[in-house]
Amino acid sequence: MSALPTFGPDHTDGLLTFLSASPSPYHAVATAAERLVEAGFRELRETDAWDGDSGGRFVLRGGAIIAWYVPEGATPATPFRIAGAHTDSPNLRVKPLPDAGRHGWKQVAVEIYGGTLLNTWLDRDLGLAGRLTLRGGDCVLVNVDRPLLRVPQLAIHLDRQVNDGLKLDRQQHMQPVWGTGTPTEGELIAFLAAEAGVEAADVTGWDLMVHSVEPPAYLGKDRELLAGPRMDNLLSVHAATEALAALAGRADVGDLTLPHIPVLAAFDHEENGSQSDTGAEGPLLGNVLERSVLSRGGSAEDRARAYAGSVCLSSDTGHAVHPNYAERHDPGHLPRVNGGPILKVNVNQRYATDGSGRAVFTEACERASVPWQTFVSNNAMPCGTTIGPITAARHGISTVDIGVAILSMHSARELCGAEDPYLLANALTAFLAT
Repeated sequence: MSALPTFGPDHTDGLLTFLSASPSPYHAVATAAERLVEAGFRELRETDAWDGDSGGRFVLRGGAIIAWYVPEGATPATPFRIAGAHTDSPNLRVKPLPDAGRHGWKQVAVEIYGGTLLNTWLDRDLGLAGRLTLRGGDCVLVNVDRPLLRVPQLAIHLDRQVNDGLKLDRQQHMQPVWGTGTPTEGELIAFLAAEAGVEAADVTGWDLMVHSVEPPAYLGKDRELLAGPRMDNLLSVHAATEALAALAGRADVGDLTLPHIPVLAAFDHEENGSQSDTGAEGPLLGNVLERSVLSRGGSAEDRARAYAGSVCLSSDTGHAVHPNYAERHDPGHLPRVNGGPILKVNVNQRYATDGSGRAVFTEACERASVPWQTFVSNNAMPCGTTIGPITAARHGISTVDIGVAILSMHSARELCGAEDPYLLANALTAFLAT
């Protein structure tokens, strides 16, 4: 097999651009789709008949994207190599009746999405982004990427004990202000419709969320760190997209032979359990993989054979050792930033990794000359979970949990090492191609 495509520091530059362009899951999949189209992929609609030709394809549904590349010579039973990730991040999301306020303040009524660190949204310049649904069912993206909202914190003079422990009421204290005066029904949606270039009367639904407008940036004396929003888990979405696009480009010119069908599966709603038609627990991935098999003349037997030989790397961010809270980590497993991707292990199946999965991951890292680390939770601390166990259980596909070690997970602004994004991309490239 020819040498694999590799990524360097410019990949991290691209991640900054991707984060800025993706303030919502809908923007994230649109941005990923643009990159795939540049690489020769074409969009398939789920309502159309699919052909079994070789080449790159992708399906969009809401905030999820499934993309795959069928190499020349692939049979109906050719296994899949899947890089899994998710597009959503914890944040504040606009309620159905958004125009709120009192005492001369206009506010936007929001609902807390996922396990967000509430205090990180205080006293921060915030924008609004998402999608507007029009009569007839079409959707348009909207992104007000400038200071529009703010969740003001109470002054210390009115809460003298605040530094002894800040307690925020999710209903009472997290509603942002966006102006002064008397709230007017329909004002926010009319404003956003104008921003999107559509008529307010045509807007019949919306999926909108708050984001920090401070751009991602390198940090540190030697720019060895990266601070930015939504790294959990757009960092993985970006890496997997670039890996798939690079492999397809090399395969298209006959410079690379792919023994499997490489797949990007980026789901929505991981942060609240994955139970949706665009989440990992929904049917989207299984439907797409099955239709890929059937479009190449396959049968149920071929699908079972393909799934049995398939592997998924569930790539999500994990916890780097925190210098101020090192006791919260397992003392024998202390992942560091810029130390390479982490293998995530939990014997209670909060992560799907087992010994066989470890072998797959280490082989990919060795092939890509990428260092790697291991993460396991402190026994006294509850362990989070990912799309990994869900994917393994729903589809019967061997799954391994990996990711990049970061600090400030679920903050409005997270922190990682500047080298880790391209180390992850190289490991995913090797996995998808091997």
